[in-house]
Amino acid sequence: QVQLVESVGGLVQAGGSLRLSCAASGFDTEVDAIGWYRQAPGKEREGISCISKSDGTTKYADSVKGRFTISRDNAKNMVSLQMNWLTPEDTAVYFCAAHRSWCSVATMRAPLADYWGQGTQVTVSS
Repeated sequence: QVQLVESVGGLVQAGGSLRLSCAASGFDTEVDAIGWYRQAPGKEREGISCISKSDGTTKYADSVKGRFTISRDNAKNMVSLQMNWLTPEDTAVYFCAAHRSWCSVATMRAPLADYWGQGTQVTVSS
């Protein structure tokens, strides 16, 4: 079993930055990719990024590419998402998730994951 806990999000002005962290605990040898998803009110959950533990492969959705950066510290079992140039369209609940597969576009976009965090609210004001 793996437990995932996201850091507290927050309120930021458009154009600002915010960094989210996902702390993983527990043990599942099959878990390789950690991903970030978000869900805005009235919209479907969207996979926006993932990173592989095994080789550091990263993927990004077009909506965040060039603005968001995912990274991981395997020694600390932590994955971070640095979000820059935020816009009101980035307002959502952000979730981290763990997959028993490597990071790929398919993994990033997968509607289901093996483990989920509880989510954290990010609000961007205009």
